[in-house]
Amino acid sequence: MNHKKNILLVLVGLLVGSVAIYFWRYELFTIAFLSVRVYDVVDILAVTFVLYSLYRIFRGTRAAQLLSGILILILLSVIVRWAELHGMSWLLSNLSTVWVIAVVILFQPELRRILIYLGQNPFVRFLFRVKNLAMVDEVINAVAICQERRWGMLIVMEGEVGLKHIKEKSTSINARVSADLLVSIFNPTSPLHDGAVIISHELIESAKCILPLSEEPQGARMKLGTRHLAALGLSEETDAHILVVSEETGTLSHVYNGIMKRGLDELQLRKVLNNLNI
Repeated sequence: MNHKKNILLVLVGLLVGSVAIYFWRYELFTIAFLSVRVYDVVDILAVTFVLYSLYRIFRGTRAAQLLSGILILILLSVIVRWAELHGMSWLLSNLSTVWVIAVVILFQPELRRILIYLGQNPFVRFLFRVKNLAMVDEVINAVAICQERRWGMLIVMEGEVGLKHIKEKSTSINARVSADLLVSIFNPTSPLHDGAVIISHELIESAKCILPLSEEPQGARMKLGTRHLAALGLSEETDAHILVVSEETGTLSHVYNGIMKRGLDELQLRKVLNNLNI
């Protein structure tokens, strides 16, 4: 039965591939003597997307002016070739090798920003499991400080199941994860300390989040505080990973899929955070 199923899947794959190849070269329309095909449209859209992404990254920086100058030089090289100005064309073509070196030197901060932007893309992180080690260290440091000071802490690492219904009733933060920010939020004198913090895509999205309590038997409920019950309740409904620091004992707990592991140390916490895909 499985053999027949595999053959069927192969045939369907071949059929879909053949149809895709046919439409890939399908002629949409003609302009004078030029024929516009599907792959031409895809190519134009791809180039447009790349240029727009570069514009968003460079916008508001000194690199924007440098990029404008380079674009003017490129346009100038096209014009002199069309006008058959061989001297200017020779000069600009010989300067092309210098442009590459100049771009690397002048755009070094921006190139670093582009690489970071690509590395933080959710699709790239899904394929290569790219981890932000800085974020992991910030969370670990914040947990250690709150444990030492006996400050209660409730951190939710959002998974595939969205938490929009909880974020809508919380305080929006939308800031990069930092130990100072987490510690300040869970400071007992802070107006945001009562509730959970939701971290998604390496950002602290919301604070003062109210989580559903677990429907544990009355006997088990007596042994757990509100934070631990809230962590259990959310883990029973979603695939989120939740960290809880107890006010009374300072112990760290990790809650996932309705299971709570208590008394985690730093190495165990680091292992949990490194295995997350947030």
